[in-house]
Amino acid sequence: MENRKILIDGLLELGIDPAKEKVDKLIAFKEIMLKWNEKVNLTAITEEKEIFIKHFLDSATCLSTGYIKEGMRIIDVGTGAGFPGIPIMILKNGLKMTLLDSLNKRIKYLNEAVGKLGLGDITTVHGRAEEAGSSAAHRECYHIVLSRAVASMNVLCEYCLPLAEVGGYFLCQKGPDIEEEMRNALTAIKTLGGTVKEVKEYKLPFSDIRHNIIIIEKVSATPTKYPRKPGKPAANPIK
Repeated sequence: MENRKILIDGLLELGIDPAKEKVDKLIAFKEIMLKWNEKVNLTAITEEKEIFIKHFLDSATCLSTGYIKEGMRIIDVGTGAGFPGIPIMILKNGLKMTLLDSLNKRIKYLNEAVGKLGLGDITTVHGRAEEAGSSAAHRECYHIVLSRAVASMNVLCEYCLPLAEVGGYFLCQKGPDIEEEMRNALTAIKTLGGTVKEVKEYKLPFSDIRHNIIIIEKVSATPTKYPRKPGKPAANPIK
């Protein structure tokens, strides 16, 4: 099966419209990413089929949850190469997206990708999650907070929950084995004003890869002492 068809059929399997212009933009994004990957460390996944499955379809599962709706303000924390934020913006209209990353080289790449792809309503922010969560410009400003970052869940919650408005959601993308990690994060979730709403499991199309999206609802304001200073959440997670 050709790779383009894998992408189209995979989107259909996830309940997402694979319109030609959207698929064309995803493929153009892949080309921009691979070109930049030669000079900036963006991804170890460089084969087209693998990019389509492990990056694009993986990002698209966030849309399959049903929580992302038109008109929402969204922030992608530690976006790296632009996942899941950029594919989400390509695949769904009417969103406002902020891409947050701590490395300036990646911000330059993201700015070029957003410009070349003609994606509106995307803002890139160079900074740490702890700084954004303490800033009036970002604290409790977003309907949806996304993260595919590799930190443990109790650390990610301190990065992400302060950014969600009360009534908003943190969609935390994780691998298949989450029980212990979730148990270890329950205190952090409660402390930061969240509660676990549900867990959705996905099998990525055309692969044996299974992952989970933990959906955490923001039910009360995050105490002002959180997030702590940069580096503190990772060095001393809430337990």
